[in-house]
Amino acid sequence: MNSFIIDSHCDALLKLWEQPQRDYHTSAEIDANLDRLIAGNVRVQLFAIFVEPWVKHDQKFQVVLEQIDLFYKKVLTAPKVRHIKKWSDLTSLQDGEIGAVLTLEGVDAIGDDLTKLTILYQLGVLSVGLTWNQANLCADGVGEPRGAGLSVLGKELVELNNQFDVLTDVSHLSINGFWDVMELAKKPIASHSNARVLCEHPRNLYDDQIEALTTNNGYIGIVFHPLFLTNSEEQPTILDVVRHVEHLCSLGAEKHIGFGSDFDGISVYVDKLRHSGEYGNLVNELMKYFSTEVVNGFLHENFRRFVISER
Repeated sequence: MNSFIIDSHCDALLKLWEQPQRDYHTSAEIDANLDRLIAGNVRVQLFAIFVEPWVKHDQKFQVVLEQIDLFYKKVLTAPKVRHIKKWSDLTSLQDGEIGAVLTLEGVDAIGDDLTKLTILYQLGVLSVGLTWNQANLCADGVGEPRGAGLSVLGKELVELNNQFDVLTDVSHLSINGFWDVMELAKKPIASHSNARVLCEHPRNLYDDQIEALTTNNGYIGIVFHPLFLTNSEEQPTILDVVRHVEHLCSLGAEKHIGFGSDFDGISVYVDKLRHSGEYGNLVNELMKYFSTEVVNGFLHENFRRFVISER
């Protein structure tokens, strides 16, 4: 099977920001480098902008801009890489081209200034997650014991996402924040989250959350982080990834499932799924359990339908 893949989350920009001398094309330290995207038949990669919590608040927006600068200078200058500036651009990708999409993981850097967010839209950001694990002015993350939902500012931000056809990402968001987003977002996505019933971790989704994303025509990117796949201390296998896919399907989410690897944001790996170049191993395993049509949905069609369809 030679079907291409859309991956809804990687942290390659963070690695480039940490060491700008790295070569995005070939660096073995970058899980989702260009050579590996090509080898794994990844046709569209979403690149997260993530600012480490230790960065001082008055420096956070500068770090966001630095990572965008690296995206333009190192990723978009790579051969055959095309900047996806609006979702309809996905329909005109040519054979051999790789679409590159900017996303924002947590809005700490904008403070209470939504004008900064509109600037990021203009630079190409097409998906926005309100939080990482901590709290900010918009919402609480999964690591904040308070567990509050969206603030007034957070709700305004979701409405702004809707206005600009930008996805609202609920991965890392508190449970109350998740339900607030379900009431407001036109295009809700969990870019890299798994099923909590199979792996008890606060970053994973309860069954009612999975069902809500399905009911609201949302999208769930299964993530490859071992901590989100199994509570066993043994290294997970690709079959553990498939089990999460099967569980989501059992909840009616078959047409809302994809993959958000979290490559470059993880330092431990699933056996035989250590970087983007090994996506073929996952595809081969999926073909043992699902039809070609269904697997194509997981790999790319579900995402295309999600972002391009009118709401």
